Amino acid sequence: MIELIPAMDIMDGKVVRLKKGLFNEKTIYDDSPLEYARSFENAGLKRLHLVDLDGAKSGKPQNLSVLEELASNTSLYIDFGGGIRDISDADKALKTGAAYVNAGTAAATFQEAGIFQTWLNEYGPEKFILAADVKNGKVATSGWQMESTMDADRLISGYSTMGLRQVMVTDTSKDGTLTGMNPKFYEKIKVNNPAIYLIASGGLKSLDEVKPLEHVGVDAVIIGKAFYEGKITFKDIKKYLNG
Repeated sequence: MIELIPAMDIMDGKVVRLKKGLFNEKTIYDDSPLEYARSFENAGLKRLHLVDLDGAKSGKPQNLSVLEELASNTSLYIDFGGGIRDISDADKALKTGAAYVNAGTAAATFQEAGIFQTWLNEYGPEKFILAADVKNGKVATSGWQMESTMDADRLISGYSTMGLRQVMVTDTSKDGTLTGMNPKFYEKIKVNNPAIYLIASGGLKSLDEVKPLEHVGVDAVIIGKAFYEGKITFKDIKKYLNG
């Protein structure tokens, strides 16, 4: 069974969702991050994907207080990302309560590749999730505002040889659009990197899409805008988890 991982994007301490990663196309939701997190936990979900959008844009985590609040008041395993560019920020996130740190820009940028390897050596590869945000066939960085010259397969295979197993791949052309996911997009990545725990992200519109993703080898899927817009409900999630 594919693992369901709800996403929570944070700006100014509030839950928001972007469309295709565009900061000027955001929707702000009323409930507090903690209210959402507790509801996910009560529905039976075990993990949470927490994104500090302010941090992703600025290059320095800005919402560690939100991470601390959620980690202190729920039992969710939280993966945290956004603005983590050096080992001190990774250390802060882990000590604040993150079970895993998402590494995107630091891992994808050529001049920082060696630096990220030191993170894996220092804390262990099991503490990190490689976040490959794919835009126009290349890995996007800095909150999707810049494109690197690295393609996703090359990035993933490079770090998998270092022991990193969890990889979150986001199709940025689909993210926040509710237009559905592309299983073929993820199938190619899984075929080329069969040992990874592949987390698919971007465009999920209903849980009916989970089976096709499972068929091509996806291990987990991110639930984002579809939940916040009412396309996927807690009732749907509970039904899925109960088989």
